[in-house]
Amino acid sequence: MALFKKLAPFYNLTLFYISVSFILRIVLLFHPITQANFRLLEVLKIVGVGIVSDFFVIILASGFLWLYLIFISNSKYYKPYGYIVLGLFIALFLYLASGKSILNEYGGALPKIGLLFVGIKTFLFGLLLFVPKYRDKIRFWLFSFVMFLFVVLILQNAISEYFFWNEFGVKYNFIAVNYLVYTNEVIGNIMESYPVIPLFSTLFLLAGVVSYFIIRASKSYLENIPTFVEKIQLSAIYFALFALSLFAIPKLALMENSPNTFSKELQANGIYRFYLAFVNSELDYFTFYKLLPEKDAYATLGTQINGIKGQYTLQDIKNSAAEMHKNVVLITIESYSADFMKMYGNNQNITHFLDQLATESLLFTNLYASGNRTVRGLEAVTLCLPPTAGESVVKRKDNKNKFTTGAVFKNKGYTVKYLYGGDAFFDNMEDFFSGNGYDIVDKKTLTPQEITFSNVWGVCDEDMANKAITIMNAEAKTGKPFFNHWMTVSNHRPFTYPDHKIDIPADTKSREGGVKYTDYALKTFFDMAKKQPWFANTVFVILSDHCASSAGKTELPVDKYRIPAMVYSPGFIAPQHYPNLMSQIDIMPTVLGLLNFKYQSKFFGQDVLKSTYKPRALIATYQDLGLIKDNVLTILSPKQKVKQFQLTLLPKEGVAANFQLYYDQKPIQIPREDLIQETIAYYQTASDILKKKKYQK
Repeated sequence: MALFKKLAPFYNLTLFYISVSFILRIVLLFHPITQANFRLLEVLKIVGVGIVSDFFVIILASGFLWLYLIFISNSKYYKPYGYIVLGLFIALFLYLASGKSILNEYGGALPKIGLLFVGIKTFLFGLLLFVPKYRDKIRFWLFSFVMFLFVVLILQNAISEYFFWNEFGVKYNFIAVNYLVYTNEVIGNIMESYPVIPLFSTLFLLAGVVSYFIIRASKSYLENIPTFVEKIQLSAIYFALFALSLFAIPKLALMENSPNTFSKELQANGIYRFYLAFVNSELDYFTFYKLLPEKDAYATLGTQINGIKGQYTLQDIKNSAAEMHKNVVLITIESYSADFMKMYGNNQNITHFLDQLATESLLFTNLYASGNRTVRGLEAVTLCLPPTAGESVVKRKDNKNKFTTGAVFKNKGYTVKYLYGGDAFFDNMEDFFSGNGYDIVDKKTLTPQEITFSNVWGVCDEDMANKAITIMNAEAKTGKPFFNHWMTVSNHRPFTYPDHKIDIPADTKSREGGVKYTDYALKTFFDMAKKQPWFANTVFVILSDHCASSAGKTELPVDKYRIPAMVYSPGFIAPQHYPNLMSQIDIMPTVLGLLNFKYQSKFFGQDVLKSTYKPRALIATYQDLGLIKDNVLTILSPKQKVKQFQLTLLPKEGVAANFQLYYDQKPIQIPREDLIQETIAYYQTASDILKKKKYQK
């Protein structure tokens, strides 16, 4: 019985969470959006299985509480242990304060958060060590704060689940995950849409009252702190329940199999649904977006992509001239906006090399990135597929054996590699590229002698340039053509790079420094490449993965998707400008066309140099899916919403017509139904093909 009393913090919070979840289910059951009739057995299943699922979920969520409670003791303050622990805390604090920690390498607010957390821990430990007279009171108030925080989170989650249901009629899905990505926009929307001050005032007042009773019923843990043996016993009980929960929760989720969607959703646990959405990274197009009849969707797509027939995208790509199996090096540059370059109006002189290279290349002056994350850019140039709702295919479970640019090259006898200066495990790149037949060359493959500088993201672009030259020299000796895709890393927070390379000191950690160093590293690469025997037989494709920033006044601010792109191959491709509107997914089909490749394609991307190409661009966030065409931006959003904006150029003085970036985006009063149908056709068919596994190699 004494041991059971010491479980009081756990079982009191568990009972509170289950009670709140039960009330929430009943409220949602009678919510106006829940348009369904439930039989008694269905209601019993919703409530019964829901309660069991809630129990196991709160067991997992209590891991943080267990970690806090298990370290409450008096013995750690005894001499000399207390002074040793305090010394370690102070050393850690000084290490973080030095500005040379791993947190500082990442940059942003993380170093300040880490320093604040360790500072508070150090202060509190010192207070409890040196003021034993008030130790019990201080510990009680800390315990009260922790319990209050859990109560607030439980209530906050219930409120969030209610409003999410009120908006979408389901428990959490990838839209909820997306809300964490676009925090500023979401908070702004909440502030404008709901009575935030009364709502949160009531929340904290209710949390305070509930916490009072839970703390009073649980404080026996502090009044008689468990011994070491009792903590072992408590931990054994908790770990057993933790292990059981890991097994039971997925099994209970399989019982969410009712043909009644509302019944299935009400039974589910919201927190576990959020976890699944985060892991699976998908948002079902057919549930949340405006649809066309399937045949109409594919028929409309057929009017936009030459040569496809039926419910498929298979096309025979034909060229009358002989194929040229030149080497191809694709370089995607991290976070590289068009407005960094001089031709687009930048006067900082931070892209001197690429400005010059652009004058010697086939330059695509009106190209838009598919998304605003690296994985979207990689998806666009590898799969040449519209950016479907949810996370990029790169990060999904079903991401292997797809029809890729690498597959086309491999079928022509090329060696195919993906080069990345960081660890390709990041963002699931290794799983995606290796699962699609690419050999991986990343930081793990470099020897210590090959690394002159690295930060949290990987080795500097110069080091990777040297590695790339070594790799390509070895490939050239095999007699086989090569296709290498290199993703740069240096133009990324914390913007650290080797010093004394450019005229912006490395310790400034500025975006301009990151851009200029990347430009310098690319010049270094091309200077070396020009000295190699394979250079004259190689086509270089250089473009950005996405812009440096995606924030704007509208869902899809078009200037935040405009990226530079060029194809450089002296003696083969004449310098010229291609001014027509195009998408990132078109770049590699166009390169394949320049090589006169004959192949069967499943790509949505098109060879923009062919007369059959119809200018358009596809841009998206995780949930807003857009099509730019005829100076109109059409956006599909969840809940079957459609918006259209007229794009009116806002000319910038001193910038040539082909390089103007900025547009006024005004809502269209009379919708362009033809463009709405085309937008739906692109995204619905892309989602359908992926869902039915028809985009396989």
